[in-house]
Amino acid sequence: MKNPLLIKHFLPFMQWFALMICIAIGIDFILHQFDLVFIGLYLGICGTISILLSFFYSLRKRKIIESGSPKKLLLLHEYLSWAGSIMLLVHAGIHFNAWLPWFAILMLLITVGSGLVGKFLLIKSNESLKERRVELINSGCSKEDADKELFFDSITVDLMKKWRIVHLPITFLFGILSLLHIITILMFSK
Repeated sequence: MKNPLLIKHFLPFMQWFALMICIAIGIDFILHQFDLVFIGLYLGICGTISILLSFFYSLRKRKIIESGSPKKLLLLHEYLSWAGSIMLLVHAGIHFNAWLPWFAILMLLITVGSGLVGKFLLIKSNESLKERRVELINSGCSKEDADKELFFDSITVDLMKKWRIVHLPITFLFGILSLLHIITILMFSK
C-alpha cells in the first residue's frame, strides 16, 4: 500500500518550514557568537524589502503590472518571501520586550506556512491523488471502489484547495502588524 498523502507530502512541507527556522536560529547564533547582533536590525530592513519585492508576482497576477513572466515571478515570490522571512526571524531574535513585533512574527510564520501549503502540499497532493486513482482503476477497481479507497485523501486535498482563503487575509494582517511595528519604531526611536 502506498503512503497516505499526509505522510508523503506533509513531511517535506514541514522540512522546508523547519529548515527556515533552523537557518534563522543558526544565523542568530552566529551573530551572537561574534558580537554582531546589530546586523539583525539591518536584516529587518532587508527582509522587509525582500518580501515587498516578492509582491511583484501578486501585482502581475492581478494585472496591475503587465511585464514579467508569471511563472518566473512566482518563483521569485517564493524565494524572496522565504529568504525575507529568514531575515525577519533573525531580526526578531528571541526578545520579549514588545508584543506588536511578536504578533507580526507569528503572522509571518503562519503566512509562510500557508504559502508552503500552496506550493508543496496542494500541487503535489492533487497530482498524487489523480495518479493513485488511475492506478486503482487500472488494477481492476471500479471507479466507486477507487473513490471509497481515496475518500480521506480526497477530503484532505479539498481542504487544502481553500488555502488562499487563509493565505491572503493572514498576509494582509502580517502587513498591517509589520507596518504598525515600523511606525512605532520610527515614532519612538531615539
